[in-house]
Amino acid sequence: MQKLPHPIPYQGSKRSLAPLIAPYIPSDIETWYEPFAGSAAMTLWAANRNAARHYVIGDVLAPIADLWRVIIERPKEASGTYAEIWHGQTTAGEDYFNAVRDVYNETHNPVALLYLIARCVKNAVRFNRTGKFTQSRDKRRLGMQPEKMAKAILGASMLLKGKTEVITGDWRKTLEPAGPADFVYMDPPYLGTTIGRDKRYAEGLQQDLLIAGLADLRERDIRFALSYDGMTGGKEYGPPLPDTLGLNRLLLHAGKSSQATLVGRSEETVESLYLSPGLGEAQTDVIRRQPKAVQESFTL
Repeated sequence: MQKLPHPIPYQGSKRSLAPLIAPYIPSDIETWYEPFAGSAAMTLWAANRNAARHYVIGDVLAPIADLWRVIIERPKEASGTYAEIWHGQTTAGEDYFNAVRDVYNETHNPVALLYLIARCVKNAVRFNRTGKFTQSRDKRRLGMQPEKMAKAILGASMLLKGKTEVITGDWRKTLEPAGPADFVYMDPPYLGTTIGRDKRYAEGLQQDLLIAGLADLRERDIRFALSYDGMTGGKEYGPPLPDTLGLNRLLLHAGKSSQATLVGRSEETVESLYLSPGLGEAQTDVIRRQPKAVQESFTL
């Protein structure tokens, strides 16, 4: 037994929040959709639990979708390419990370992006307005070791191969085939990281477009859970979604803020989980993990 595989170490991944989200996921799912895939942490959790018959993951960033395709369908190729890039830094100079970053920005090679995510500061992905990766290397570590990455890639492939479709494109397009027998988990960029000075993503998501898309899902009677706004210390990441959507809002304790830690502060983060009707009741108290929560395990 080992920990559930997570080959893409995204900051903000819902890997640690899965035990708090799990009680609100229905048990009769035909197809599970995760249209803002990123690390696809909740899809990996769902596949390990056999929560659905089929899985669809999508991302507007083509190299992320391409990375998932190579992880799922060609795990040995993905592992080998990652190991080659990773080992290159052991004999190269300090500019090696930047050189790989330049290669990615020119070619959009998906495994080069995996190395950048694994090696960059706090696994915090950053893009500029033209879509180029801009985050710098973490000088304290070399990123996930190739042997560990190979196990994570193989484990993810074992969980998803043969029952997963990967889609590149807008989330609304990804969800067009969804119906009432399906379930959608969404983890889009926060409003506070989509606009303004703290923009972090190549493609953001304006809140009015999100609200319109959620209203469409409600009209189609599609069940969904949405991780969206939240707060760290006294800072809120945008206003709550409107009551007119008819969603039930929960507050999940997400632990210490990595962003605050980067600048020497110790602050707690609380994230909102919005549920479509029938999946759970709204609560005002913050929901916290049990002190001795069971670690999700996986047999490789």
